[in-house]
Amino acid sequence: MTRTVLVTGVRGHIGARVAAALAGDPKIDRVIGVDTEPPPPARGRDGGQDGPVLGRAEFVRVALRGPDLARVIRDADVDTVVHLSLVSGSGRGDRRAGGTGGGRPAMKEHNVIGTMQLLAACQRSATVRRVVVRSTTAVYGSSPHAPAVFTEDSEPVEVAHHGYARDATEVETYVRGFARRRPDVTTTTLRFANLMGPGVDSPLTRYFSQPVLPTVLGFDPRLQFVHEDDAVEALCRTAGTDHPGVFNVAGDGVLLLSQCARRTGRPVVPLPSPAFRLVGGLARGARLVDFSPEQLTLMSHGRAVDTARLTAELGWRPKYGTAAAFDDFLRSRGGPGHLPLAAVDWLAGLVTKR
Repeated sequence: MTRTVLVTGVRGHIGARVAAALAGDPKIDRVIGVDTEPPPPARGRDGGQDGPVLGRAEFVRVALRGPDLARVIRDADVDTVVHLSLVSGSGRGDRRAGGTGGGRPAMKEHNVIGTMQLLAACQRSATVRRVVVRSTTAVYGSSPHAPAVFTEDSEPVEVAHHGYARDATEVETYVRGFARRRPDVTTTTLRFANLMGPGVDSPLTRYFSQPVLPTVLGFDPRLQFVHEDDAVEALCRTAGTDHPGVFNVAGDGVLLLSQCARRTGRPVVPLPSPAFRLVGGLARGARLVDFSPEQLTLMSHGRAVDTARLTAELGWRPKYGTAAAFDDFLRSRGGPGHLPLAAVDWLAGLVTKR
């Protein structure tokens, strides 16, 4: 039976939601949420206050890389650790999502070194019996040579050399090492597709929130999303019972980028690949959208994963399909957006002159 759960990354939206959901489970005695800052106040869909962020979960201010984390695990007799502290962006815009705000070196130190410290604390613990780690389908990469659908046993089409995908790949390596050293601990890795939903703030949701959507000329990638409600449910289910292994988590179906764009109602500006990367660099420099190299590759080649293993193991499947998750995100942003065609022509002319 799960007695005490420690959740990392509760400053982020998903971390806070998972901690609150677990705290509401009567089978769990205690939930401790840790991060360097408390989560911001929750907001409802109407913009008003939406109740306590963490519910009855306790908040402890502690850094993954500090020595206090092991003490918290030891003193509280933690038996389940849910690690949600990986961040996908390093810029100022990712603070709401739990980002570092200190550039790429700080992001890597937080993601990789922080996870190493956490796993080391779990390895020394006499009480930890279950570890759940949030990862990403970005570990598979995006490439014209990729399979139509990735399974958990698929090899990456290319080795990630930068960014969030590289960090997640390294984190998974350390998790596998921990599982070998502590076979008595149930270790679960959940590889999530891109999250969508009213409360999700990510590089991709910021992309779809821009007044104009630049795309790569000649490409229409397949995209796959998972709704934040389903992400929380998957994490809570694996935190409450033993489900060892690696599992893809995504909504059924895929959407082409062109279909997503039509749903937003925003104008699209197809750009040659070099120009798209230039615009991505400008947007990243202005901290409007975190167009990381892996994000640029995804917008060219896309990615889709198989979730049969998750359904078979948990006896559960996500409530929202990819299209439904995206539509719920759009509704939360006020529906389709528009920009005068003159502004679109101006932007296209600006890019072609460079």
